[in-house]
Amino acid sequence: MSAGGSAESAGSGAESAGSNSPLLIERLEDRTIIRLNRPKVRNAIDLDMVEALHSVCAELEATPKVAIITGSDGVFAAGADIAQMRNRGREEALAGINSKVFSRIQELPMPVIALVEGYALGGGAELAFACDFRIGTPTTKIGNPEPGLGIIASAGAAWRLRELVGEPRAKEILLAGRTLQADEAKSIGLLNDVVDPEDLELAGEALADRIVSFAPLAVRLSKSAFHAPREAHPLIDNVAQAVLFETEEKYARMDAFLAKREAKKRKKAGAVATEAIDEQPVPRTEQKGDTE
Repeated sequence: MSAGGSAESAGSGAESAGSNSPLLIERLEDRTIIRLNRPKVRNAIDLDMVEALHSVCAELEATPKVAIITGSDGVFAAGADIAQMRNRGREEALAGINSKVFSRIQELPMPVIALVEGYALGGGAELAFACDFRIGTPTTKIGNPEPGLGIIASAGAAWRLRELVGEPRAKEILLAGRTLQADEAKSIGLLNDVVDPEDLELAGEALADRIVSFAPLAVRLSKSAFHAPREAHPLIDNVAQAVLFETEEKYARMDAFLAKREAKKRKKAGAVATEAIDEQPVPRTEQKGDTE
């Protein structure tokens, strides 16, 4: 998946497709593509994957870019690694192993797009909920069946899901184990779009293209303002706007907008003038005998 941007220099581009790393990362000039890479266990999220996610988050915090997170072999992530979860105790729960990295993903400076094909269950669903956008396919299934295993959805679903879909539907998913199919997830806003599997990566790239066409700092500050608590508004909005009003990019983009608008006006005025000339009656040529 590299159609949306030019690859960076060797050594910082895509990791080998045969890598045993829990993540395959493709670093492009204007975006980073993160592929979950534990297909034999349906991309179950284990400690190694959590550590790898922290590592790529550090990169994206230092050099902000749009991120695309996708699965592999037709599955986004079927949940946390139950074999590891089975052996965790009170101290591991209080450490918030998954919740910390998902919060870090949500707080990344630039938007994060999740490409959700197939299962996104348990921790996999919570990873998707932490992203800014979610695009699915007809095979997408989203749910949080954790109570069936004697635990709760503790890595963000217990509060993010209510913000995303409202309390009644969130309770169906969290308390009654309801799994959403793709069309229903889209109808309630949990998925931004549903596309054919072969178009999923193209849809993600197209959304990334649209985001990166905007002023990066304006996008970053818009995301920060969006996630700020209500009591921070309108101060945070005014401060963000004050910063942006002084940037060279603001002047360049507004000058370009005004120049384009003026060019359209001149073109329209010219077309109206031409039409007016074309509609003027042609003078009748005097024929012989007219004055006789």
